[in-house]
Amino acid sequence: MHRLALALALLLPTVATGGEREDAGAYLAGRHAQIRNDFAEAARYLAQGVRRDATNREMLEGLIGAHMSLGDFDSAAAAASRYVETGADNQIANLALATVAARDGAWTDLLDELEAGRSVGPLFDGLARGWALLGAERTDDALAAFDDLAGDGAVQAYGIYHKALALASLGRFDEAEALLSAEKDLRLTRRGLIARAQILTQLGQGDRAVSVLLEGFGPDLDPMLADLRDRAASGETLDFTVAPDARAGMAEAAHDIAAALADEVARGYTLLYSRAAQELRPDHVEAALLSAALLDEMGQYDLAIATYAAIPNDGPAHIAAELGRAEAMLKADRKDAAIEVLRRLAQDRPDIAVVQAQLGDALRDLDRFAEARDAYDRAVALFDTPQASQWVVYFARAVTAERTGDWPAAEADFRRALDLNPDQPQVLNYLGYSLVERREKLDEALDMIERAVAARPDSGYIVDSLAWVFYKLGRYDEAVAPMERAVQLTPVDPVLNDHLGDIYWAVGRHLEARFQWSRALSFADNASEEDIDADRIRRKLELGLDAVLEEEGADPLKVANDG
Repeated sequence: MHRLALALALLLPTVATGGEREDAGAYLAGRHAQIRNDFAEAARYLAQGVRRDATNREMLEGLIGAHMSLGDFDSAAAAASRYVETGADNQIANLALATVAARDGAWTDLLDELEAGRSVGPLFDGLARGWALLGAERTDDALAAFDDLAGDGAVQAYGIYHKALALASLGRFDEAEALLSAEKDLRLTRRGLIARAQILTQLGQGDRAVSVLLEGFGPDLDPMLADLRDRAASGETLDFTVAPDARAGMAEAAHDIAAALADEVARGYTLLYSRAAQELRPDHVEAALLSAALLDEMGQYDLAIATYAAIPNDGPAHIAAELGRAEAMLKADRKDAAIEVLRRLAQDRPDIAVVQAQLGDALRDLDRFAEARDAYDRAVALFDTPQASQWVVYFARAVTAERTGDWPAAEADFRRALDLNPDQPQVLNYLGYSLVERREKLDEALDMIERAVAARPDSGYIVDSLAWVFYKLGRYDEAVAPMERAVQLTPVDPVLNDHLGDIYWAVGRHLEARFQWSRALSFADNASEEDIDADRIRRKLELGLDAVLEEEGADPLKVANDG
């Protein structure tokens, strides 16, 4: 048991005895696991509580959600049935039961439950009714149900889109395309654009399918979309795989709702819908990718890794899955395993620039700059035509060159990044700051950093750069305000506090300077030795900045002032 959960449980003897104490302890442990998004622990403890009190709705609801989050819908449905037996209604329980009914093809049961008022929500209910009617072979009623949904302005687009999917699932591709093309304001999702491309190839319109993909995603397609484009362009008739039957249609409904919720509600709630889509259709790779990403964001790295790993390695989503799996491994501090995944992927797909670049990113984050630079070299070699999005790879390669002492190559790549994205504040700041540190092209450096600050006025690190260029130029009074602002924005950064100390010393505020240096030392454990020199700060505290500069053979402050 987690320590906090155990501590909470141990407090209970003062208010409960016997079975009540055990029930409450299991509940508190389960609740704490829920708060930490530890679904396995939540399911374990809440199941213990429910075994002792099968009518406790709060524990049952938590148990249903935990099982769904783990992808165990049979256990979730069993708990949901218990919940229903208490005489209450619950959307999460209803979602679990609807998912299992659709998975098992129990369309009549699902329709009966919807008619009885067991609601998940208006949108889900409407889509589920349409697909359940289609599954029950009540085609006209199904299409009418989608029309009813399309009559509701708030969810009109979903009714139209899912009616088109239903028509396509029936082989009525001409009607499906007529519906999609007639709605000029219909904004299709990624899955929707793929569906339309598949429909168009079924009608022998491969060229239009390619146009739909390019208009929707631009020319720089990921491997999955590029595969579709190439097959459509070759004249191949693509199978309609987005929603070929009622069960797949229900999966599509759950995924559409999950995608709509992703940026609007708590990740845990969104996960219930993406897991439902996976349960209904295990080969729904977009749902699996969404579930894995949500788990990653919630800190459930092992579950995320397992979800990514379950995506087939012989499909076009394999690359995205492996990139996601490696990122989750890095966050889980499984660095060697992550690098191995990325190296293997880079060897298998030497033709994909993003794979080489992500390997470079992982190596750079581990300070393995020479290896990272090699990976970035391979990525850059794959660039056919210049595109603005490529700035990030040139920027990353510039950082590795700078860290390995090759400044000419670094500067060239920084400037290439700016050619592609002239106002990118991260590049402007890094190049400007580097020029200041090298005491080169200081006027240009100041202009770059001022532009970066204008773009990101709330970035402590960028505002620090502005203050530091003023300091390096000997404009100490002008450096004070931005440096104070930078420390306000990022108060516990040792480098920024050290800089403020130097600037205070330069303007004669020696007591405040020593205070800032002391603060910098107190935060030094948060920075690498490359970023902060703790011994130098101690020397400044002992002797003052002037004496340290003299020891280092640097220009004294008064020379900078005079200049």
